[in-house]
Amino acid sequence: MLFTPFEVAETVNMFKDQHLDIRTITMGISLLDCISHDSKITRDRIYDKIMLKAGNLVSTAEKIEAEYGVPIINKRISVTPISLIAGATDDKNYVDFARTLDRAAKETGVDFLGGFSALVDKGITKGERILMDSIPEALAATDRVCSSINLGSTRYGINMNAVRDMGHIIKKTAELTKDSDGIGCAKLVVFCNAPGDNPFMAGAFHGVNEGDAVVSVGVSGPGVVKCALEGSKGEPFDVIADKIKKTSFKITRLGHMVATVASERLGVPFGILDLSLAPTPAVGDSIARIFQEMGLEQAGTHGTTAALCMLNDAVKKGGIMASTHVGGLSGAFIPVTEDEGMVEALNTGSLTIDKLEAMTCVCSVGLDMVPVPGDTPAETISAIIADEAAIGMANSKTTAVRLIPVPGKTVGEWAEFGGLLGGSPIMAVHKHSSVDFVNRGGRIPAPVHSFKN
Repeated sequence: MLFTPFEVAETVNMFKDQHLDIRTITMGISLLDCISHDSKITRDRIYDKIMLKAGNLVSTAEKIEAEYGVPIINKRISVTPISLIAGATDDKNYVDFARTLDRAAKETGVDFLGGFSALVDKGITKGERILMDSIPEALAATDRVCSSINLGSTRYGINMNAVRDMGHIIKKTAELTKDSDGIGCAKLVVFCNAPGDNPFMAGAFHGVNEGDAVVSVGVSGPGVVKCALEGSKGEPFDVIADKIKKTSFKITRLGHMVATVASERLGVPFGILDLSLAPTPAVGDSIARIFQEMGLEQAGTHGTTAALCMLNDAVKKGGIMASTHVGGLSGAFIPVTEDEGMVEALNTGSLTIDKLEAMTCVCSVGLDMVPVPGDTPAETISAIIADEAAIGMANSKTTAVRLIPVPGKTVGEWAEFGGLLGGSPIMAVHKHSSVDFVNRGGRIPAPVHSFKN
């Protein structure tokens, strides 16, 4: 892959002034060969396997940063869903498994480790039930472990028993981490159609159809896209889309280079390149500001869903031409607390949870990093999850919910989570009850278009 002097200078400017970075390098590790009926043996094998495969992940990434001048913000690990590994044991809860993962994460030096997870879109096994019940204590007892539950899919429908239970689990997780505004919920994602090759936290896990170990990279760059659109006032949308595609191509080429080098040096295959635009709380690194460059006064106003749809599509079209290994989520994220432009839109009243839900029909994921009042009923949280899962199921796309019911706080009060997680005012939710709806349980059947074969 050759770069012209102009491209090199252009890329340096992207790093310097436009917040371009490699958002994450994530090693996925299979733990299937760690299974034993003895839980201590299993945990020892898990720790040893992670250290063997990822012991030099951070140092390798840091060397790549230094040699190429490319900021790599996060170094992460994802593992096989722990419900599949711990389910062979007789343990009654899996908190000790979470502690083992946390110890390995700290020893390797990674920022987060994902995979305290279960896939329950059609049914719930004993191990999956135990893992779900263990989530609140596990996330309260660890610092770097992330958890995810996939409870719906286009193929199988929506497991409404799991939807009901996750509302209560999220509430309990928030309560156990109330001293930090319920930050445990920032490490917990509920999915429909979860991909097993996603390098972004908190939803990353190593899918069972993956190899023994892979290295995947997530690029970012909303600030670069915004700068590319500056001075485009009055230009038609096809011209705007073309500019976004070309910018996405450049960003993805950089990510492909880093992933290739990392793969060679770590001695594991190149998994995928996720070309999602992921904002940060830094000024100038916002998805919402891209909408404003397109002509919207504020994110959330009428036209926002159309703008996001075009952005998501153009990012994918540009990115897939730059790498043969595009995967994960790939598109545009719309987390509230992590995007200073979204926070401004919330403060002005332009952004509501209903508009966010509409936007999730066309974005990469779903309702992401949304703080809600601490007294929000568990059933309301479950109903929000059901709505998002329905969007994902019906549209054959990934949707997710990362809600944070902030204990002791109400609408308009500030919730702070720190670092890349950011903070924002608490968003209002509907007051009318969803209790009878959620408590029906059962399974919402898969849509008719699931019968493709």
